[in-house]
Amino acid sequence: MSSVKRFFFPDPSEIALTGVLYALSDLTRLRIAALLDEGGEQCCSVDWLADVPKSTLAHHFKVLRENGVITTRAVGTYSVNSLRRDDLDARFPGLLDSVLHAARE
Repeated sequence: MSSVKRFFFPDPSEIALTGVLYALSDLTRLRIAALLDEGGEQCCSVDWLADVPKSTLAHHFKVLRENGVITTRAVGTYSVNSLRRDDLDARFPGLLDSVLHAARE
């Protein structure tokens, strides 16, 4: 039996606008998306989220992943996350930039 952790995330054509907006409607998830946008690929246990409990973080990463905002891949014992900017920009041009710009103001 394989011990490789597998993560679900939708194909680009299956990403729904309502799901993306729902995923980004929470301040913690919006913060995660903004940090991934600024810093690129990140491990889910990085210090910039130290104020959020691990179980809560796991939930937020799952919501972002299942709604097509991020991808997650296993690297050893870590989960590495990245923003699906290209997929989101192709599906909903300008949406991610608008949301992240508004969040930074």
